[in-house]
Amino acid sequence: MRRYMWVIGLLCMVGVGIGVPALHAESYPQYPIQMVIPGAPGDALDMAARTVGEELARILKAQVVPMNKPGAGAVLGTAAVAGAKKDGYTILYGNTSGFVYAPAFNPKEAPYDPIRDLEHLGLHAFFPDGISVQAESPWKDFQTVIEYAKKNPGKFRVGTLGMGSINHFRLEIIKSLTGTDITMIPFKGASPALMALLGGHIEAAFVAYAMVYPHYESGKLRGILADQKVAALPDIPTLTQLGYKQDLPPTYFGFAAPAGIPEEARKVLVPAIEKASRNPELAEKLKKIWFIPNYKSPAEFKQLVIRDYENACAIVKKMEVSK
Repeated sequence: MRRYMWVIGLLCMVGVGIGVPALHAESYPQYPIQMVIPGAPGDALDMAARTVGEELARILKAQVVPMNKPGAGAVLGTAAVAGAKKDGYTILYGNTSGFVYAPAFNPKEAPYDPIRDLEHLGLHAFFPDGISVQAESPWKDFQTVIEYAKKNPGKFRVGTLGMGSINHFRLEIIKSLTGTDITMIPFKGASPALMALLGGHIEAAFVAYAMVYPHYESGKLRGILADQKVAALPDIPTLTQLGYKQDLPPTYFGFAAPAGIPEEARKVLVPAIEKASRNPELAEKLKKIWFIPNYKSPAEFKQLVIRDYENACAIVKKMEVSK
């Protein structure tokens, strides 16, 4: 009898030992998840990240701790996640600068491959912007700008967030499509570019609609070109609406993790991110601050990044500015 009980006890111990890994996998997440935001507190990326992060925490029934790590065109925060421990407890809420344009423009200063080193978990939202001019300027639409730029090479100045920013690339696309010589004026932020435009120091600026719309309403500024169609601004056309062969690449925000996270974590994170991104109440909140919620699966998100990264690398090669 004693021997029989010993065998039963041993089998129970073995059964418990076998069951521990499965139980551990099923219970992900067991600890708080750190969500790295490669932007400054209060900027558009940060606002979207914290809004969707709260919903993600509710779905996962775990803490999602936001951590701002801005700098180097979103490279610092993106690189921190690409090199983080592959356990599913560090994720990224990143943007196009970190996913595409910074590593394309200056790969030596971006210590990660945006395709191989990141696990794309789902795209969350787009953030529209475009070119604005002073309402009283002689440039009533995009075509008058192009006509002026062709007659006056280099004299039409457009403010952007600087070398390697998405709007730098957009401007190069515009110059290529229209055969014009437009001068880019780099600024350290959207606010300085907007102030320069309002002050008449530059002819135009690439600035998010969230910032320029109040000036549209006041009659100080006018939009002449959109990177994507915005329902609230039906009179601002995109390039294809004007007859050009392509539109400008969009700005988008999405989730990623270090490549190689456990499948158990991925199986939990991906559906949770989709559910949070598709939440209608959350979507309405974001629409009010000019985001366009548009969830895309990990595979769709990755394909979008690959397409934009390859296009950006081709533009850099043409510009001969890769460092």
